[in-house]
Amino acid sequence: MKIASVIACAVLTLGAAGVASADEFTKEDLARWQEQFDGVVKEGRALWTDAKLGTNGVVCAQCHPNAANTHPETYPKFQKQLGKVANLWEMVNWCLRNPLEGSELAANDPKMTAMLAYITWERRGVKLEPGKH
Repeated sequence: MKIASVIACAVLTLGAAGVASADEFTKEDLARWQEQFDGVVKEGRALWTDAKLGTNGVVCAQCHPNAANTHPETYPKFQKQLGKVANLWEMVNWCLRNPLEGSELAANDPKMTAMLAYITWERRGVKLEPGKH
């Protein structure tokens, strides 16, 4: 019982001391994080037009200028080309393998993160509708 009392006192003390909650950020934090995000989006845009992702000179922007017709807001959804419900990164890999004749990227590859950030940035403001075609 003593341990529970000590824990309760510690929780109350920390709460009273004004410990910031997880969703409180400084203006400097927000500015730094926005700058980092903007840099990743810029990198994604550069990859979108980079023929080095494939082997045949085709780039993502040839089929999807400005990430058109990518609809990140509808994933996960059934993707006919893959024959299953898939996430957007899986469809990006399908495009890398097929039209671009390149190699897949791991889901956590910084290049994949940049490409997904760019796609989503281009569709900002569009209502989320997972599963919609």
